[in-house]
Amino acid sequence: MSPKRYLAATTALLFSALLLWAAAPLTQTPVPVKADSILILKKDHVMELLADGKVIHTYKVALGRGGLAAKEKEGDGRTPEGHYVIDSKNAASHYHKALHISYPNADDRKRASEMGVLPGGAIMIHGLPNGMQWMGASHRLYDWTLGCIAVTDPEIDEIWNMVPIGTPVEVRP
Repeated sequence: MSPKRYLAATTALLFSALLLWAAAPLTQTPVPVKADSILILKKDHVMELLADGKVIHTYKVALGRGGLAAKEKEGDGRTPEGHYVIDSKNAASHYHKALHISYPNADDRKRASEMGVLPGGAIMIHGLPNGMQWMGASHRLYDWTLGCIAVTDPEIDEIWNMVPIGTPVEVRP
């Protein structure tokens, strides 16, 4: 290779490297942490997202308007207790966004059957009713859901991105 060609090739390589370096971001965008489980503590009105057994985020929540007792039947307005999973997501819900919890599980169905009642369903972690985002955190001043776990719209946006379908959910008294 002639000295002129070598110099031209080296200059082109250095110029390309300089362009790549200049185009690179100064800081890396952190990869969002994914939760591998959810813990809901009803008496404390708290939901924790966990990864590798460590709390990565905590949210204050509103619960079912039927009181803090465990859900027994359809229409009682209570939030269930037990072990479930996030089994679907609904971006077009009547609430800002919603993550469906797999209630009722086998224990819930058995208990309801023994009582001669229906267990109910449609238990979700969701944002505020559409058009009500102006309420913000004030929605937590009282329990208002039909048995769901409610957070603010910005919080459900964050949760939506951190919680994949299949994530285990434990709801404790």
